[in-house]
Amino acid sequence: MTQPKPAREPDRTEKPGVARVDMKFEIVVIPVSDVDRAKEFYTKLGWRLDADFAHEDDFRVIQFTPPGSGCSVIFGKNVTGAAPGSAQGLYLVVSDIEAARKELRDRGVEVSEVFHGGNNVYAGPDEPYLFGRVRVSGPDPEHRTYRSFAAFSDPDGNGWLFQEVTARLPGRVDQDTAFTSSAELASAMRRASAAHGEHEKRFGAADPEGWPEWYAAYMVAEQAGTPLPT
Repeated sequence: MTQPKPAREPDRTEKPGVARVDMKFEIVVIPVSDVDRAKEFYTKLGWRLDADFAHEDDFRVIQFTPPGSGCSVIFGKNVTGAAPGSAQGLYLVVSDIEAARKELRDRGVEVSEVFHGGNNVYAGPDEPYLFGRVRVSGPDPEHRTYRSFAAFSDPDGNGWLFQEVTARLPGRVDQDTAFTSSAELASAMRRASAAHGEHEKRFGAADPEGWPEWYAAYMVAEQAGTPLPT
């Protein structure tokens, strides 16, 4: 997903006392030309196969879910009228882009090098990232969150982007902290450990008793996009 805008002001037209209904975005439709070929590719990615349903000869739907994702993809026969390969700018947010890229390459999937957008990172729509017109080789030099990418495509040319996000901007998530996998939690703990080491240097002493609370405060603040402890 792209870098979010600042949290909006509350909608003053909302009726007081009326509960909001959660609207969970859970499905993206991928247009493909060869259903079995697409199924083989998304299986190769290591994604979870949730469903493969067919109705006689005129309909078939397949659903896959990426690891740790709350959103799934579906494709099949007579599922969508969109042209195969027309789905572009499909973002997969990861906490370690090099590890994500290596995993797919180890599975035999062709993935671009890691790249960033240089000074014009916010210029134009997503297509410059997808097709390479503003790519700068290598990760963001300062390893800033939201700034490093890698790209790959399925056999029809539907375009996917890895985006490395290590800290959310304010308003993006609630204060409650959640991790979707042990790998994501371990990555957050490594960042907290490095930051805590700098904290101990500034403090001038080791912190054998207080580090769990410090880690917890750091990890919650990082994910919520609030000021980090020092």
